[in-house]
Amino acid sequence: MIKRILNTQIGNYLDDNKAIVILGARQTGKTTLVHQLLENQNKVLWLNGDDLETRNLFETLTLQQLTDIVADHEYLVIDEAQRIKNIGINLKLITDQLPQIKLIVTGSSSLELANEIVEPLTGRKWEFELYPLSFQEMMQDHGYWTEHRLLERRMIYGYYPEVVTNPKQQEIIIRNLANDYLYRDLLEWGKIKKADKILTILRAVAFQIGSEVSFHELSNLVGLDKETVERYLDLLQKAFVIFKLPSFSRNLRNELKKSKKFYFYDLGIRNAVISNFNPLHLRNDVGQLWENFILVERLKHTQYSNLFSNKYFWRTSRQQEIDYVEDRAGRLFAYEFKWNPKKNVRIPKSFLNAYPEAVTQIITPDNYKTFITWQ
Repeated sequence: MIKRILNTQIGNYLDDNKAIVILGARQTGKTTLVHQLLENQNKVLWLNGDDLETRNLFETLTLQQLTDIVADHEYLVIDEAQRIKNIGINLKLITDQLPQIKLIVTGSSSLELANEIVEPLTGRKWEFELYPLSFQEMMQDHGYWTEHRLLERRMIYGYYPEVVTNPKQQEIIIRNLANDYLYRDLLEWGKIKKADKILTILRAVAFQIGSEVSFHELSNLVGLDKETVERYLDLLQKAFVIFKLPSFSRNLRNELKKSKKFYFYDLGIRNAVISNFNPLHLRNDVGQLWENFILVERLKHTQYSNLFSNKYFWRTSRQQEIDYVEDRAGRLFAYEFKWNPKKNVRIPKSFLNAYPEAVTQIITPDNYKTFITWQ
């Protein structure tokens, strides 16, 4: 059993009267995490939003019924809560009227949970996001060198728990995840009528890792208006499929101010979307894979460590660029990601002149460990 970083963090909040909300894509290990948290507890009631009987129960639930249901229990776990209609009202009822019950809620997307859970529970919850397994978690499980030797596999098949623990079936598993679980909530809650369009958009984004994404070009590609394309990209972000990196701009006139780049939360999903599981030496997108890998691992680390920062890329109209800029605690940190450590790379002079206080570094396979585990 691979211990998750959130296990310790969430464990610190089990004794107060606020609800615990754990969000993340399907199959990232939310249910397993809660089982680990409550493994020594006996008075636990589990309900699952994927179960029709559970969904029907909550549609007509009264306070008296709820009291009878949770009687003699200390913990109430509602798994896949996004599947339950009007779940937020009932969760507020539980936290307000049954303070003796510790409520733990998991959800596989934030499409509806943002309104259904987060808003009704304002001031009544601790919220966490669980990603696929991280390099840091695997390093803690079996050591740095063992995980480092698996770097190529991770860049191809990703970090979903079932993929990691079943390497002989990794391609079949990640294909099934991409074709089934990935879009289930997205298509249902997003009320998307043309699933093929959003898949076309996702494939286009998959081929443009590290490049600015043009909503206008995507609009022409899929035959949808720009507003619909933006909505679909927003849904893909809320479903924990991709995340956005905006452009950094402060001092120079020719800095790009409104550009955006998108990356995948898991590279296995990305490679499944484009149907490419070739080894790295046969690929022409290794630089893109490396950039995505490093960025998402840094994101996991900062999120789990509560390192609050603004994250950007930097580029000018003259095509000078920096892969990643962190604005943290009043300081700038600028990074270039290069798969080939022998390649001579320099931070653009225009950036150094405009932001002389910035800390800069080139991240390669020779020094990445510190970057994705550093406070």
